[in-house]
Amino acid sequence: MNKKMRLLAVPTLALGAMALSTAPAMAHGEDSWSSQATLNTMNNSGTTGQAMVEVHGMEAKVTVNVAGAAETFMDGPFPHAQHIHIAAQGVCPGPDADTDGDGVVNTTEGHPFYGHIGNSLTTEGDTSADSALAVERFPGGSAYTYERTFDLTPETAASLKDGSAVVVVHGVDPALMPAAAAEKMSDLDPSLPAAATLPAACGTLAGSQMAAMPEGGADTGVETAADNGTATGTTTVIAVAGAGALTLAGAVMAFRRRARA
Repeated sequence: MNKKMRLLAVPTLALGAMALSTAPAMAHGEDSWSSQATLNTMNNSGTTGQAMVEVHGMEAKVTVNVAGAAETFMDGPFPHAQHIHIAAQGVCPGPDADTDGDGVVNTTEGHPFYGHIGNSLTTEGDTSADSALAVERFPGGSAYTYERTFDLTPETAASLKDGSAVVVVHGVDPALMPAAAAEKMSDLDPSLPAAATLPAACGTLAGSQMAAMPEGGADTGVETAADNGTATGTTTVIAVAGAGALTLAGAVMAFRRRARA
């Protein structure tokens, strides 16, 4: 290489180095984190539990352990609707949220605190807010473990990130409710009794460093059915011991028949 060519090569290499040093760094790996909630009793239900959400990009693995919930209705497991609520204060309501004075805080009265539904924690099929009352596709009985992986809505992912996402479990034994409230129909679906949709447990999902749910959870006595792939992700259906899907569906139908009567 002659002298003139060497002089030309130096600035060319320097410019290349500058271009590399000023280029934006490429993102590596997925946007991943986890959130955990302690589910505390609402409306004197006696229901408690733990929830964990492990997020990888827009996909989430959700685990919920529940104990002390309403056990049966019309000889079937009491169905417990459960959701991730979003885009509000990110807190669980206290007794003062009972604006109609019937002695309980219904779902609508809780909305200003925990917000509307971001994702429904169903055992199979759709997980959107459209499945809010698909009680035949929620766990049932007094104790259960739920585990499912599905795609979050963008709004749910945003609330999980900013700490305003809340897990709410519904369904309270009517015997534990004030008489005035137990006689009412649901504020969400007039074909269901108020007990079916009344919040039973609630907890705010906060950032967690834990890699798994804490040990020593509820002794649920449940079995895990085979994985069922859906459009929203891979499903692990948790069945209540001694109660199949038909029994739960029968309890739901009994709910509605009794309500109409």
